[in-house]
Amino acid sequence: MNLDLHNLFGFSASKKTTILLWLSVVFFTFSIAEISAQAKFAKTYPASKTVQLRLINRSGTVTVEGWDRSEVAISAYMEKPAANIAPQSLSGMIVINLVKDNQGRNEVGNVNFLIRVPYTSSVDIETRMGNLNVSNIQGNLVRAHISSEGDIILMNVVSPAVVAENGIGDIFFDGEIKREGSYRFTSMRGAINLRIPFESSFKLVATAPTTRSINLGSFPNNNMNFVGNGRRIVGKIGDGSATFTVTNQRGSIAFIRR
Repeated sequence: MNLDLHNLFGFSASKKTTILLWLSVVFFTFSIAEISAQAKFAKTYPASKTVQLRLINRSGTVTVEGWDRSEVAISAYMEKPAANIAPQSLSGMIVINLVKDNQGRNEVGNVNFLIRVPYTSSVDIETRMGNLNVSNIQGNLVRAHISSEGDIILMNVVSPAVVAENGIGDIFFDGEIKREGSYRFTSMRGAINLRIPFESSFKLVATAPTTRSINLGSFPNNNMNFVGNGRRIVGKIGDGSATFTVTNQRGSIAFIRR
């Protein structure tokens, strides 16, 4: 039996080329479908250095970054069905309320925000589900609230009032502690890690009733009282000028030297 090796190998190469072309078409089609499944919103507002940002999202990731510009730049990527977004600029305050703007709509896709504000702004953001990220902010207030599930990351935050609350998820804070400042971190389940300067001074109430996992790290604990077999630590570090309240119902609490 004689085989035509040229035709045999030629057929195989042709078949492989066809398969590769088909896969390329499928991949390209899915890429186009993914892009078309998202809508983009973008708007920029002039702002003073003390602008306040108030944002209420339904689901999706919110990232807020401080920058050295006198403007607020809002970008949002919306999955279908696309949400309505109608920001308001109200005498030094930017308000974005997707719950109000989409009232009566049962299904709305995730909305992922990237918002840049003057670094001296105050930031108050919340969502039902999704991650919240805030960085390089020095305003009078930084608040991040997740009513259901998601992680909170606060990086390089220098504010006299910081609040971070979630249901299920981790909380990470990296920043400085202001004298007379107030800092509150609350989670139902996850890890709360607080990275602050070693010379920080504050009164502390840290509670982890289920795990009893409270780690002060390298911070002194001479003035600390351990209550309920380690479920709570109460005391002060330094002169106790600021107040620190940390509660994690089913997770851990740890202090890290900055």
